[in-house]
This record gives sequence, structure tokens and C-alpha cells, in this order.
Amino acid sequence: MPKQQLNTSRTPSGQGLLWLSGVILAIQGFGSAITEAGWNTSFGVAGLLRAAHVPEWGTLLVGCAGAALLATAARRHFAKSRGRRRP
Repeated sequence: MPKQQLNTSRTPSGQGLLWLSGVILAIQGFGSAITEAGWNTSFGVAGLLRAAHVPEWGTLLVGCAGAALLATAARRHFAKSRGRRRP
């Protein structure tokens, strides 16, 4: 009798949360920095960081954190898909 494989798409791995958090932080961080630089207006993350007296480059750090989360999620995704292809 062949072994049944575990359906990995239904196991709670947090992979979806990594993707979602990365996208939100990247859009909020880089979008806020671009909007603030181009139109001199603060909204979202930039507005909150200005109220907390964080320097202007703080929004870029938020965007970089989002990019790092996206890179981590992509690396895990590709490592998992490579593991499935091996016999």
C-alpha cells in the first residue's frame, strides 16, 4: 500500500502571513516615503511615524522590512517546491 502524503497546503505554516505582512509593509513604507517626498503630505505609516518624531527615513525602513519579509517568504516557497520535486 503506498504511503499517503500530507497535504502541505492545509497545514498552518504561517507562509501566507509572511506574504501578507511583507506586501502591506512594503506598500505602506515605500508608498508613504514616495508620497511624502513628492507631495509633502503624510498618511498611513508616514503620518504615524511623524507623530512619533521618527526621522523621514523611518518609512524607508518600514519598506525595507516588508521587502525582507517578502524575500523570506519567497525563499521558503522555492525551497519547499524544490523539496517536493526531488524523488
